[in-house]
This record gives sequence, structure tokens and C-alpha cells, in this order.
Amino acid sequence: MSEFTTRPKRPLPYSEEFSCPDEYIESLVQFATNSEIFQFLCGGVHILDFFTSDPGTFVTGVPSEWQPFLLACEPMALLDLLMRDDLGSLSAHTGPGSPPESLLQYVKDIRRLSLQRSFQPSKPKLPVLPRSVALGMKTKKVHEVTHFAGYIDRLSEDISHVSGKSLTHFVDFGSGQNYLGRTLASPPYNKHIVAVESKEANMAGAKDLDILSGLADREKRVRNKKLYQRIIEQLDPSQHNDEEALKRAAKELGVSDEDIATIDLRSRKELQAIYTAEKGKGFVEYVVGRLEHADLTGVISQLRGYETGVDQTADDLRMMAVSIHSCGNLSHYGIRSMILNPCIKAVAIVGCCYNLLTEKLGPPSFKPPFNRPTLQPINARVARESERRDPQGFPMSNFLSTYNNDGVRFNITARMMACQAPQNWTAQESDGFFTRHFYRAVLQKIFLDKGVITRVYHTKESADNEESQSPYNSSTNPVIIGSLRKQCYTSFKAYVQGAITKLTTNAEFSQYSEIIKEKLAAITDEEIAKYEEEYRHRRRELSATWSLMAFSACVVESLIVTDRWLFLREHADIVRDCWVESVFDYKESPRNLVVVGIKR
Repeated sequence: MSEFTTRPKRPLPYSEEFSCPDEYIESLVQFATNSEIFQFLCGGVHILDFFTSDPGTFVTGVPSEWQPFLLACEPMALLDLLMRDDLGSLSAHTGPGSPPESLLQYVKDIRRLSLQRSFQPSKPKLPVLPRSVALGMKTKKVHEVTHFAGYIDRLSEDISHVSGKSLTHFVDFGSGQNYLGRTLASPPYNKHIVAVESKEANMAGAKDLDILSGLADREKRVRNKKLYQRIIEQLDPSQHNDEEALKRAAKELGVSDEDIATIDLRSRKELQAIYTAEKGKGFVEYVVGRLEHADLTGVISQLRGYETGVDQTADDLRMMAVSIHSCGNLSHYGIRSMILNPCIKAVAIVGCCYNLLTEKLGPPSFKPPFNRPTLQPINARVARESERRDPQGFPMSNFLSTYNNDGVRFNITARMMACQAPQNWTAQESDGFFTRHFYRAVLQKIFLDKGVITRVYHTKESADNEESQSPYNSSTNPVIIGSLRKQCYTSFKAYVQGAITKLTTNAEFSQYSEIIKEKLAAITDEEIAKYEEEYRHRRRELSATWSLMAFSACVVESLIVTDRWLFLREHADIVRDCWVESVFDYKESPRNLVVVGIKR
């Protein structure tokens, strides 16, 4: 039994079908490394290549016994089947229109292997954020900050009670506008916050918000008001905050450099935020820096009182690393910080942006028929990231790194799908992005047919025999379009025309500019309409596959989070306890799993 009252009954929120964490983890990893349909849906599909081979991704990759049901099922009804319907009652009914048993079994497997996301607030009634503290926050951010601040407060009290020593600092990894830090530094929490942020613009904005919330005071200007008034009378009002214009006007009036120095011509925005430490009140310190590892020596050396060095083993520095939605490897740095820094006594990290994680083991290697490890188009950045073999990347734990002597790997497509929130999709939202994906897939087919791009073969056999081409052994060159204006999505013709205009006029997307002008300048509205009509009946193939991909990727996220927990558990000589639980309502914030670790 854990000493910590905040710790949930199970260290991982797995299904009650499993008796212990190890049974769950073994089942999870076995499924991820052995299920061919899971590997296809999580990393083996890319929308660009959906229609570029014949018979296509859906017919080639989705089990044939699933296809009639999926094509007949309305998109929202399919989402209900995947995530909400009672599968027990469905299994009892067989016949026309019923889902095949193998599909139901797959859905059951994904559901039971996905970490559960039910949420209970840390306290029945949490403090409402004052308006001055909530400035700049949207509804989602208010929900996250309110609940996570309450969670951190309760957890830190629990740690202090068990250890007999209070935590002195809370280090926020990637603090951004410092919404969490500002809340924790304000009443009733009054914590000492160290906000670590790489972007100076974010930090400047955060300091302005600190002033508005009362956490900091704005620097006072001392100036010769009469002289200053004489100077601004010479200028247009639009130049009153332009320091250089003010200096020029002062010199034209014959004001000496010594007198100019007494005026203080800085604009209000240039005045510094002044923070005063007071006993019993919260305090914020900002540290500028891009974290590339988990060693916080450089961060600590920028704190008040520690500029000349610090003994991290001393008890006067007892820190907790926290973060709401630290992107990619930043979550890894936060979790590792407790292992590498004696002064970090606990961590509570909520991750996000799994697509930004680097890869520790290199690209996945699948067995036949997956001759090509991913249907991600051949792309220099993707290939470069896979080959980096970054020791800071995924997976963190030794267990996943060495599983079956090969390790567990997810390519960027799988990790990107793990950022989806299919349980929150509405009918309107689903139709919107299914339409965007359909348009993009058909446009790629146009690019291929017109000679804008070429087919890339991934085995010698497929290059020698075009008739053997399939989504597993060939792809097409990627053409990056990015987002288009809203009106471009009102019809397929508008989408094609908008994409061509952007690719031929925008300097940032100039790679295919000349060949698109050459090959597509004469494309007619009738040709565009013909392509749309030819593939319209296959739109359901795409929406069904995308839904299955997003649903299946719940297991990808579960494995990424479980890997972080395993990493902490593997350091039992340092880690006293560790667990994972939900800290937000999934409907408000789907990346809602916090990884907690407490040092011995």
C-alpha cells in the first residue's frame, strides 16, 4: 500500500480485466508488436497515397471481411461502434448489416488495452481563478490550469507530509505564457515558481500578465516631465513611443545628451517587471533557455541566490518539475530531471505532441507483407529524424527499448495519430476533416496522373514489375500544401484551384512551382469534376480508414505513457513511487494523463 494518499489504487489506469501492471504491459506490447492490422492502421497508412495505387489502400490493407460493413456504415455510427456501443449486445446479433466477429474482437482489444481516461477532480471544490489571473486563458486552458494547480497543490502537500520536508520550488518546463505558474504563485497556493521558456516573446507576454495579475510591479520611470512634454509636442502622436524619434526631436531642440539621459524615453512596454519576494506569498522567476537535456544545472544557476553555484544535495533546494502539455521530448526531459538532478524531488508531467518525439531506435522494421516500414512518403526530414537514433527519444524505458531484442518503435504517422481525440469528434467536425482528406487524396492522384510527381518504388521487384505495385511497396513524392483559405474547402474545384495558386505563387512552396505551371495550367473545370466524380463513391473508404486509425492510436498513446511510467519504475533505487492518472476531463482536454514520480 502506498504511503501517498494522492496515489490511485492502480499505478496505471488499465482495465480491471488485468490483475497487475505487468500483465497489462505484456498484453499491450504483444498486441502492438504482433497485430498486423494494428501495425497497418498505426503507421502503415498515409492519406496522400490513398488513391495512388490500384486497387488502393482500403482494399489492400483492411481485412476483406470488414470491408462490406465499413462501406455500409455511416461515419458517426462507426465511431459509436468503435468507442461507445455495448459490444456484448452486438456480438449476440449476427447476419446482414452486423459487424463481423473479427472486427468486434479488434475493437474489444483496442478498448481493453487503452488506458482509461475517466476523471475525478483532485478536490470536490477547487478555487475559482480570479479574473486577473485568468487573463488570456480560453475555456480549455481555464479547465486545465484550475484542475492541475489543485492537483499539484494536493500532491505537494502529500509529499511534504510523508517526507517531513516542504518543496521549495516548482519548475515549469516550457512555461509559455506561464498560466500554470501564475496560478500557483497566486493565492491561495502561493508557490515559488521557476518558469523555463525558450521563446523570449512568450516570456515578455507572461511578465505583462504578471503585472496585470498583481504578481509583479512595472518599473517606475523617473523623467523631467517639462522637458519630455516639449519633446513630444514636436512629434506626431504615432511617434510618441518611438525612442529613436524622441531622441532626434530632443537633439533638434538642442537638448544635451546628459539631459536626454534624465528623461527616460523608454515606452511603457520596455519597462521591466519587478518581482519582490515576500514571506508567505508566491513568487515567479523566469529562466530563458531551450532545454536539450534533463540536466538543470544551467537553470538553477540563474535563480536568485544560486548564481555562483549550488550544492544540489543540500536540503534548502527541494524542487518539483511540473508541466501541462510539454511538447515532444520536453516531457522526457521533465521526467528524466528527477533521475539526473538531486534537487528534483518529484515530477508531475502531462505530455502532448507525440509527433514531435524523436526516435531512439531508428525506423520500424515490419515483417512481410509490410515490405515498406511506413507509407509516409519519402521525405528527407522524416527519414532524418528516424535515423537520428536520439538517446533522448522514444522509448525511454529499458523494457520497451529491448523488447524481443528489437524494441518497440512507432513512426511519425503513428505518433501523429495518437494526438487525435476521436471520442470528441462531432458529426460536423468529422465531415469537415473527412472532406479535407478526401480532397487532398484525389489531388495527389491528379498530380501523379499529370506528371507533377512520380511513383517511388521501395523494392527492386516492384520497380521491375509495375503490375505488382501496392501501398506496401510504392508511394508518391510528397507535395506539401499546408492550409488553404476557408473558401477553398467549399468544393473540390475551389480546393484544386486554391492549391495550384498557392503552389505557384507562394515563395515558401516553390519546389513544384514550375512543373505545376507546366502540367496543370490547362486543367479544366470539367477534368476536375471528372476526378471528383470518379472517386466520390470511395470517400467512405477513406473516412472508415481514418476513423479506425484514430481509434487504434489510443493504444499508441497508452504505450507512450506506459513507457514513461516504466522508465521511473526501472529506477527503483531513486524513485519511491510513481503512477499515471487523468487530471482533466477528456472532453475538455484529451491529452489528460499525468505521469507522477516521487523520489526516495
